[in-house]
Amino acid sequence: MTDQLEFLKTVQPFNVLSEDVLLGVAELLQEVRYTKDTLIYHQEVTKMRGVDIIVDGEYEAFFYDSDQNKRVIELHHKGYCYGGVSVLLNRKKSLRSVIAKKGTCVYFLHRRDFRALCQTNEAFFQFFTGEFGKRMMDDEYAHFVKKPTNFEQNYIVSDQLYSRKIESMEYRELVHCLPDTPVYQVAKLMAEQKVSCLFVQDAQGRVAGYVTDITLRDNVVAQQVDVHSPVSSIMDNPIVSINTQRYVYEAILLMFRTQTRYLLLEENGQYLGFISRNKLLSEQAQSPFMFIQSVKLARSVDELRRRWQKVPEIVYQLLNRGVKPEIVNQVITTVSDTIALKVIESVIDEMGTPPAKFAFIVLGSEGRKEQTLKTDQDNAIIYEDKANEQRELVREYFLSFAEEVSDRLDKIGFSFCTGGYMAKNPKWTHSLSHWKRNYVSWMKEPDPDRVMKFAAFFDCRFIFGEEAIMDELRGFLDEEMQKPLGRFLYHMANNAIQYEPPLTYFKNIRTFTVGSQEVFNIKKAMTPIVDLVRVYALQHRIFKTNTGERLEALMQKGVFTENEYHELMQSYYYLMSMRLKKQATQIISDKSEPENFIVIRSLTKIEQVTLKEIFKTIANFQTNIKVKFTNALFG
Repeated sequence: MTDQLEFLKTVQPFNVLSEDVLLGVAELLQEVRYTKDTLIYHQEVTKMRGVDIIVDGEYEAFFYDSDQNKRVIELHHKGYCYGGVSVLLNRKKSLRSVIAKKGTCVYFLHRRDFRALCQTNEAFFQFFTGEFGKRMMDDEYAHFVKKPTNFEQNYIVSDQLYSRKIESMEYRELVHCLPDTPVYQVAKLMAEQKVSCLFVQDAQGRVAGYVTDITLRDNVVAQQVDVHSPVSSIMDNPIVSINTQRYVYEAILLMFRTQTRYLLLEENGQYLGFISRNKLLSEQAQSPFMFIQSVKLARSVDELRRRWQKVPEIVYQLLNRGVKPEIVNQVITTVSDTIALKVIESVIDEMGTPPAKFAFIVLGSEGRKEQTLKTDQDNAIIYEDKANEQRELVREYFLSFAEEVSDRLDKIGFSFCTGGYMAKNPKWTHSLSHWKRNYVSWMKEPDPDRVMKFAAFFDCRFIFGEEAIMDELRGFLDEEMQKPLGRFLYHMANNAIQYEPPLTYFKNIRTFTVGSQEVFNIKKAMTPIVDLVRVYALQHRIFKTNTGERLEALMQKGVFTENEYHELMQSYYYLMSMRLKKQATQIISDKSEPENFIVIRSLTKIEQVTLKEIFKTIANFQTNIKVKFTNALFG
């Protein structure tokens, strides 16, 4: 008893108690010994019976993240009291996981006795609350203590959003006028009909443009245009339409992509009426699309960064609600594109009107509309050819422009591309004629390294500027691909079989070790599908960039059977769903950088069996391309 008393006098906060009290405490202590590597407590699971005072040995305390990696590791030695904060402030559950090291001995004090000490001695109680307060100043510690928020309440309104067709929506009938109608009469007609959008139709009934309240403000009042002028001189275009058999979410995404506020609704080649973006969004008050609207309204780089940091939460919700991963990809892409457009427009506002027409394009996964939460910048600029005396001026502007755009995107969260595939790299900001020469050299003088290096440029997508420039480049490529391409497609096909699905000879999942975990790289597992589908798309001059859209187009051409199409689609998007959910969990729950490693033991037996079947499917398609495609080209 004397030894225990003398020991307690050296232990915080027991050393603030009187000797009489300590004598009583010493009588209550129970000695407990642990063998090496005993897991004593598991965070948020083990109910604390009391507190432990280490006499000999060592406690290793930490948090487990979603992959069972140890985080915020601390070692506690002789004289440390563990469990006080958990008993007092965490519903009697252990805040952290604890493993005892070899030769560990503790004195155990039951929680009723521990609480009695807290109630009768303020300094004793304040020691534990004060210790907890100091620890909460550590952001990583605080993150694991606070637990991830329940995100179900935010953004998601109902699964109907993804299954409801436009034909079920209420729409307005078209209010229209002829192109030579005076502007003042148009305004009067809009007021009478109580519409904020009026369409301009020619004598044959073709819609040539439209007028909104904003049109009248910007194109008439602000420009001091004569109100007797014909409406054709001030109307806006182009017209954006959608078939009534499409889904509501597709209509909303189309509106954000085209930046239009009104959609014409088409059925059997006829326009039935129109619907406004406000109408669509008002019915989705808690949906991700209201979040996209908030991105459009952001006014600074800091605000855009905060918006982008919310995306993992939305992704996690959508996937948990069973929303298809291809739809989730579209949501990520739309947010990403909206941010890029805001940045580009703000830079142009500051730098002034560009000295030439141009197209800002995105490449790789961004170009395929398949971005994940581990993303960097992949972009380029194509500007129109100018006379010799203007070339240097044009180039100087666009390189400065690209530098500023790229820097702002990096601050928002789209990190610089480690491979340098960015418009700020002088290699990837050039005139249209220069870009044509680039593509010709890649196709006419291919080798395995060049094909692998520049494959991302065959996944390019226009997002801002003069789309006609991109159309001209695509038309040029269409003509070039009708010529003999030598070994270009052969090397492309060979590239598609470089990454083997992670299957062992005995059809188990092949892993490698990262830290203490057995993992496989899910990005590399998906790569063969992306590469394989790209090869077939280029061979058949299909200029869609999205893997799913390419697959559908190839099926329609008879390149893939319907069964092959479904097998590849299901395989690809199952992997995409797993990849997105993993990354979202890392960001939200683990507060760590997202990556592409999947820990095998984190998967259920069903998930592991499903993955094995997917990898077999990919291997079979690789065999087909090796036998049918590369041999035919090589022969």
